[in-house]
Order: sequence, then structure tokens, then C-alpha cells
Amino acid sequence: MDVLTQLSASRLVPVVVLDQAADADGLASALVAGGLPVAEVTFRTDAAAESIRIMADRGDVLVGAGTVITPAQVDQAVAAGARYLVSPGTSRAVIERAQEHGVPVLPGAVTATEVQAALELGLDTVKFFPAGTSGGAPAISALSAPFGGVRFVPTGGVGPKNLHEYLALPSVAAVGGSWMVPRDRVRAGDFDGVQALIADAVALAQSLRP
Repeated sequence: MDVLTQLSASRLVPVVVLDQAADADGLASALVAGGLPVAEVTFRTDAAAESIRIMADRGDVLVGAGTVITPAQVDQAVAAGARYLVSPGTSRAVIERAQEHGVPVLPGAVTATEVQAALELGLDTVKFFPAGTSGGAPAISALSAPFGGVRFVPTGGVGPKNLHEYLALPSVAAVGGSWMVPRDRVRAGDFDGVQALIADAVALAQSLRP
């Protein structure tokens, strides 16, 4: 099963911000125990690369790197063990560097022009970000009409209250969110609490299956 198929099967992609790499293993354990062994570790902190390395070395979590905005970060993420990359925008340089490494990349795309640019670079799955302020599920539905083969991973402004709107769309591969891995709880080491939130998120996503 390839990476994008695995992400689609999980339906949820926890978007993780780790302030210290020492929390990476505890969070990974919470993800596995909660039934969602997937993580998008964002390059928003200096601990990102080491956190990815720690989680990837475990072998039981599908780890990707998020907020990848430069080719250098692509190199850094892949070297750390990231198995997929996520970018907030559609950058040819980032996409082509990821393709050189043979690692799947999900560029951010919320307009027809951006989606078309991703298609021209050989991609068929994009991150719809920021979803909440870019038209949400109705916008994805509208884009799916001219771009029938494209799959979307909406992220940003997604939570338990509107998850159903996105997962109801056939063109949505998975949904990214941070509500089940809140930064403050991770920083506090409350991994039991995080595990409970993850389990709740998994149960909700399962209940929304068609």
C-alpha cells in the first residue's frame, strides 16, 4: 500500500507541532494506542527534524513533514525519515525536489490555477489549505467538477463540528487537523489525554463512513 493510499485509509492526518523532540516518542505512542498511527510533523519549530527522525525510527507510525516551503527543507525532512511532504502552497521548486527524492508531496492549492499547476507537475492529490477561510467543503465540491481526478486533503479550520462536511465528499482523500493533538497538551506531556482525543477522533471518523 503506497503512502497516499495509507493516508486515505486513515481518513485523518494529525497535524503536529512539537516544541521539543523529547515529546516525539510519547506522542507517537499515543497515536498508535489511539488507533491513528499517522502524523504530519510541521516544520514550525527547531525540533521538527529530530522529532521526525525519532518517530520514523519506531517503524509503527507513518510520518510526514508539514509546512515544507523550501527545497532545503525537503532534503532535511527526507533525511530525517519523512515518508511524505506537505506544503502550504504550490511551489514548483519544492515539488520537483520531492519528486527527485521519490517522496509524495501534497502542495497547498485552493484555486483552480493552483490545482492546475499541481496537475501539470504530475500530481493528483493536493492539500486544501486554509480550508476554513477558503470556502470549505463547498469550494472543494466546486473544484471537483472541472478537476474530477484530483483528490483533496483539507486542513485548517477543520474540527469535530464540521468534519462530516468534508468526509462526505468523494474527492476528499483525508482530513488534516490538530484538534486531536493539541500543542499545549503535547508540551505538557499529557499523552493519556492526547490518546483519548485521538481515539475520539478515530471513532468520529469511523462513524461518518458512508
